[in-house]
Amino acid sequence: MLISSRLATLALASCLASFGCHAQTPAATTATTKLETGATLPPAVARRVEVLLRGKAQLPPLSTITIGPVEPSDVAGFHTINVTVTADDKSSHPIKFLLSDDGKTVAQFIKYDISADPRTAISDANRPSRGGPASAPVVIVNFDDLECPYCARFHDNLFPAITQRYGDKVHIVYRDFPLDQHPWAMHASVDVNCLAAQSPAGYWNLVDHIHRNAEDIGSDPNAKPEDPKAAANPDAPKHTLDRAYTQLDKLTREQGAQQKVDAVKLDACIAKQDTSAVEASRQLGTSLNIESTPTFYINGEKYEGALPVEYIFGQIDDALRAENITPPPPPQGPPQDSRTNPTHQVTPPQIRVPRVRNFGPGPR
Repeated sequence: MLISSRLATLALASCLASFGCHAQTPAATTATTKLETGATLPPAVARRVEVLLRGKAQLPPLSTITIGPVEPSDVAGFHTINVTVTADDKSSHPIKFLLSDDGKTVAQFIKYDISADPRTAISDANRPSRGGPASAPVVIVNFDDLECPYCARFHDNLFPAITQRYGDKVHIVYRDFPLDQHPWAMHASVDVNCLAAQSPAGYWNLVDHIHRNAEDIGSDPNAKPEDPKAAANPDAPKHTLDRAYTQLDKLTREQGAQQKVDAVKLDACIAKQDTSAVEASRQLGTSLNIESTPTFYINGEKYEGALPVEYIFGQIDDALRAENITPPPPPQGPPQDSRTNPTHQVTPPQIRVPRVRNFGPGPR
């Protein structure tokens, strides 16, 4: 048995700790024990601790247990001891246990710090936003992939409904999480961020357009079904990466022109295709154990997948109540698309889920 598996068992997560404190009391002793910080455990107490841990963790006979000096604890009536297990010449990291001051009770528990505001758990800094200000009582951070069909459905269904119902009570930002299986998603993320650096409104317009038209990106806009070349080669890819990149760059420049941004600066950013900011966002997502999109956080609580609007409303309502704010009444009738700005009017979307496509070769 590997030492790591023994240590996982020794941690006693299933025996001694599960979001609380559970105690095991060794056999009674007539001797009076008083623990002192910095001292080693009396041999009788150390023996009882070792017998308990060996039995609970089912350690092999040839393993050794080392118990460190007694340390102070912030739990009243207990000190801390650090236990190290060695087997097959491999040692574990020290594992903390609590030992009562009278040496009669061993305990282990998991302690979590909940003092931080969960709204700030996932940074929304330096990202374009929709809805209310950064100080809004509810913050939604969505990890988005611009080529993801479920993200497109989520984007078109959910966020217009949220902004309509909650207004400035909800602050919405997107972070980048392009998946490797989506060939032009990284390029799209870089392009929209190039625009975001100069125009947050242009960023959202472009994100709206890409999500709504992802199925067509990379296709030939001039192709006709009766094209004899297509009929002669039916297996040829209908979408290509080089065409997708060209179309994404064109869309970005067109939206930049509408927003009157610095075209030279935008062109330089598009040409550079610096992925470092997108990679940093993706690394953040990976550190949060994000594996799929859409994955989003409502005041720090994680949700995955294109969940029903009614369920998300309930979670936002709970978050508002936690901030002592009464949620708005349930909406009447179908949601209207509120993603509008002075330069770009968005009509209510027809939801289309992009099909899986066979992309031809193209530069990355």
